[in-house]
Amino acid sequence: MSTHPTIGDTLEGTVERYPDREAIVYPRKDQRWTYAAFDERVNRLANALRDRGIEKGDRVATVLHNGSEIALTVYACAKIGAVFTPLNFRLPAGEIEYILDDAGAKLLVFESATREAVENARPNLETVSEYVSIDDDVPAYATGFYDLLETGAPERPDVTVEEDDVYAFIYTSGTTGRPKGVVHEHRDMVAHNLLCIAEMNVTRNDVGLSVMPLYHCAELHCSLLPRVHRGATTVVHHEFEPRAALEAIADHDVTFLFAAPTAWNALSLTAAEAAVDVSSLRLGLYGAAPMPEQVLENCREHLCEDYVQAYGMTEIGPAGVFQPPADQLPKQGSAGLPALNHRLRIVEPGAEPDREVEPGEIGEILLSSPCVMREYWNRPTATERSLREADGTTWYYTGDLGYRDDDGYLYVVDRKDDMIVSGGENIYPAEVEDVLFSHDAIEEAAVVGEPDDEWGELVVAYVVTDGVGADDLDAFVRESDQLADFKRPRKYYFVDELPKNPSGKVQKFKLRDDKADAELETETVPS
Repeated sequence: MSTHPTIGDTLEGTVERYPDREAIVYPRKDQRWTYAAFDERVNRLANALRDRGIEKGDRVATVLHNGSEIALTVYACAKIGAVFTPLNFRLPAGEIEYILDDAGAKLLVFESATREAVENARPNLETVSEYVSIDDDVPAYATGFYDLLETGAPERPDVTVEEDDVYAFIYTSGTTGRPKGVVHEHRDMVAHNLLCIAEMNVTRNDVGLSVMPLYHCAELHCSLLPRVHRGATTVVHHEFEPRAALEAIADHDVTFLFAAPTAWNALSLTAAEAAVDVSSLRLGLYGAAPMPEQVLENCREHLCEDYVQAYGMTEIGPAGVFQPPADQLPKQGSAGLPALNHRLRIVEPGAEPDREVEPGEIGEILLSSPCVMREYWNRPTATERSLREADGTTWYYTGDLGYRDDDGYLYVVDRKDDMIVSGGENIYPAEVEDVLFSHDAIEEAAVVGEPDDEWGELVVAYVVTDGVGADDLDAFVRESDQLADFKRPRKYYFVDELPKNPSGKVQKFKLRDDKADAELETETVPS
């Protein structure tokens, strides 16, 4: 191990301390692995990937739901210096194609649930030379994951990985609607592990349940990686289902769980009706949005008393601001205080870091973090816009608007770029609008988020059309290869024109402000 550990080193350190403690429990495939057994499989996969020509710096992509396979892959990549590149399993072929080509991915791991989208993208992929399927029904062009695993040597791979080597590309949608690859190094992810361990008091006796998607940095970087670093246990569920999650808490004595507020809401409502013992749960983590007061009350009554909120984004790890249990009620609606070794500023939007506004004044949120990304992959202009140096400190411009109260607590009030957060997923209006604009009958379209009790925000579209209805538009969007299902509009407002400024740009704030005062023709489509 080098002086400054890598993600691979964090696993090996835990193996030295606790070889016989349980690392991964995956009930769907009846898998239970100690740290020693998990590490041996990681080594086998790492060596097998090298045997397939994967070298340090090569990108290894996954289009997977949760499973032991994604955990094995992230650590196998870490040990050989390959760049882990997880994709959202909901993406259609067009988005998969774009990301894999942009990343220059060399190998792709997929499963039966994502096979159709992968196969539709495959003829156009420029760089992927190896395909690996985790299921029994392996297509002719692919290798079986477990067959591959068996071919690898169990010894630690003979590769030197440094702290400033790239650990992962985590793709996040940009304001233009095209995803950008966030480049994280081993160094900043190890720092993020320690941050999460400290802020949530993770111990070797903790048992975490991963029900939120592991392709997403929130579950991956705030839950799995810190637990492995600390020597705790991770129980993995293939997907989120409230009743199954509650039963898993009882069956495995789960002490820690991360979920988006919408999922916490579903868990608390289910727990209120279910006779399931969840008394082992000591702490809940949530992010993406503040927890509504009623949801927090229900969770504290039916699940556990203590909750931590993390605010941030993929570019900073993602957690940069924490609201601990003691602040949940007195500072309800707040995102919390800057994390350890983090600094926070509120400046006039787009202004230099020294242009701070007064407490209570709204401005753009800036964060200085040891966990900040290196860059956006192949996006020097976007990188330059988001990362700025001032007095030897790098500040990340979040694009979020907020203010600090007199006690220094952060309140997030809006997103500078009109991003929509629905069910914990980031959705950028431009990518939805692009699909709508490709319909012949659409003259104008503007997509915004509308507050919703269940999802946080619903994707809604204001459209000027030539006689087409919501059902036809919904069918058109569903058939598109360019848009994941969770991004499609759930409601359409039919208007004669969209409000614009003198330069012709649509003024979305007017759509939101004027809706309450106008009788608009509205059609809702099925969820």
